[in-house]
Amino acid sequence: MHTRRIGDVDVSAIGLGGMPMSIEGRPDEARSLATIHAALDAGVTLIDTADAYHLHADEVGHNETLIAKALASHDRGADVLVATKGGHLRPGDGSWTLNGSPEYIKQACEASLRRLGVEAIGLYQFHRPDPRVPYAESVGAVRDLLDQGKIRMAGISNANPDQIKDAGEILGGRLVSVQNQFSPAFRSSEPELRLCDELGIAFLPWSPLGGIVRSGELGSVHAPFARIAEAHGVSPQRVCLAWMLAKSPVVVPIPGASRPETIRDSCAAPDLVLTPEELTELDAV
Repeated sequence: MHTRRIGDVDVSAIGLGGMPMSIEGRPDEARSLATIHAALDAGVTLIDTADAYHLHADEVGHNETLIAKALASHDRGADVLVATKGGHLRPGDGSWTLNGSPEYIKQACEASLRRLGVEAIGLYQFHRPDPRVPYAESVGAVRDLLDQGKIRMAGISNANPDQIKDAGEILGGRLVSVQNQFSPAFRSSEPELRLCDELGIAFLPWSPLGGIVRSGELGSVHAPFARIAEAHGVSPQRVCLAWMLAKSPVVVPIPGASRPETIRDSCAAPDLVLTPEELTELDAV
């Protein structure tokens, strides 16, 4: 597995997004554990999760607990950087709500520490801006956690360029990552990706395979991904991740998975070399 950098840590160029294993449509625990173990066997050393990845109100942190169990039962578990998040909530009715108050973020971090069974979280990310709370206060709570040694590195998620710059200042130059939605179907985070490239901050695309499942349909706007995949004898998903990796050395996609075979396919993306012409075509889709 090729590696990239988050802060002072080398991680696999492809990470694993844990959300599909804990929300609507989630598989049974045995398949989820097999999926995480397949990722580790393929060389994955970055797993992204959040306390809000759960279904029911009484199972907050379901995904964190699942990941902790999977890592504890694998001989490479200690090599993984676990990135979790706080600031989002799921009250159990299918909705997503926000709480960016400093008090809540610190409380959420303490709970995540317990579920993950660690003394310090490898990468802690403010999940999403809360319009009711000044952004500086929310990120300031993450700064405090960093100063206290509760977390080793700090990141933000779902942020715009101004918020990225503000977070960098609030954290005293210690912002190491930005996690935004970015995929063939959702490209509005291009400015954030470019800014991260300029600043040398890791950019973690969430839901990176959005739109790819329909790339083989007649008339699909994403048809070039399917056509190029056929030319290389690989899946459109693999082409998508290779295209992202080629955009910048700071990009570390975190495709979600709930089956061993899908994460194995994703992990082969760093070995796929696309031509400059292919990359230009995909950029234009």
